[in-house]
Amino acid sequence: MSVTRRQFAPAAASLAALAASAPAFGQQTGENVKWRLTSSFPKSLDTLWGAATTIARVTGEMTDGKFVLQPFGAGEIVPGLQVLDAVANATVECGHTYTGYYIGKNASFIFDGSLPFGLTPRMQNAWMMFGDGRKLMDEVYDSFGVVALPAGNTGGQMFGWFRKEIKTPADFVGMKMRTAGFGGKVMAKLGAVPQQIAGGDIYPALERGTIDACEWVGPYDDEKLGFNKIAKYYYYPGWWEGASVGSLYINNKAWAELPKPYQAMVETAAGLVTSWMVPKYDGANPAALRRLVANGTELRPFPRPVLEACFNECYKYYDELSAKDPKFKKIYDSLKAFRSDENLWFRVAENSFDNFNYAMSAAGH
Repeated sequence: MSVTRRQFAPAAASLAALAASAPAFGQQTGENVKWRLTSSFPKSLDTLWGAATTIARVTGEMTDGKFVLQPFGAGEIVPGLQVLDAVANATVECGHTYTGYYIGKNASFIFDGSLPFGLTPRMQNAWMMFGDGRKLMDEVYDSFGVVALPAGNTGGQMFGWFRKEIKTPADFVGMKMRTAGFGGKVMAKLGAVPQQIAGGDIYPALERGTIDACEWVGPYDDEKLGFNKIAKYYYYPGWWEGASVGSLYINNKAWAELPKPYQAMVETAAGLVTSWMVPKYDGANPAALRRLVANGTELRPFPRPVLEACFNECYKYYDELSAKDPKFKKIYDSLKAFRSDENLWFRVAENSFDNFNYAMSAAGH
């Protein structure tokens, strides 16, 4: 089965088969193509920045060097939060980013990024591939003149770093917090003052006191960014990003002019990043979390009343948007129905198995 923009790249065996035949594709097209790929992420974050470099490397290798994607870090061509505009107006041919940065342009972008209290990574993939997710999101992207391919997923995230303990929802009132996507919208309803700041700019803002708290991804990246040097309390779970999807945006005209074999290679490279990123974080986060705690970080679960308040405000907000925006409602209704079925299945199979395993592990087995 071929890979299309409406479906993720297939399993590793198919990726390997396509890669093995790549030189033949490159020789067949006989075309030399050079694109610029701008990223929303700083080069210090090897996993998120690594999505861009991996896509560039794989497409180059598969075309025997005929298709060159030159990656640029956040700020080298455009600021990290302007990747969508840069791709749409053809400043660059493509870019790697997080869709939640652009909800001010269209609230529906959040469905392709991370809907708070929404889907897990596996559920998100299932909705995109075998539900209506990809079809519905393509309708949104078409109106912006870009093709969007899933390219990475961080998995579940942490809630973030705080200078003071959070005991009740009232503790959010007046707090200036860096967050992106819908998390900021919901935090504002609880009295916080959300700030959307690119990854490389968060530490100085926290250090100067421009913000009181921040969230990014999880222990592996957060340790690199040094947030533990300024904020003591590290809270979980990251309810706004149970699955945080990265996307490769491609200018529509550039995509249409790209030879079909090269299109397939880009799709395959993006799919490879998607299959690589979650295990990369899963492998690196535990050791990073141990180091952070050993160095004085205080790990804290959010109290149940705080989580419930966040949950309730989320779903009130979704209802408000649905009442005003029929396109948002159409996508939201699809995801919500899919989520209900997925939650039932995961409770039966995955959750019961996981909870038993976790309990036995905690008991020393």
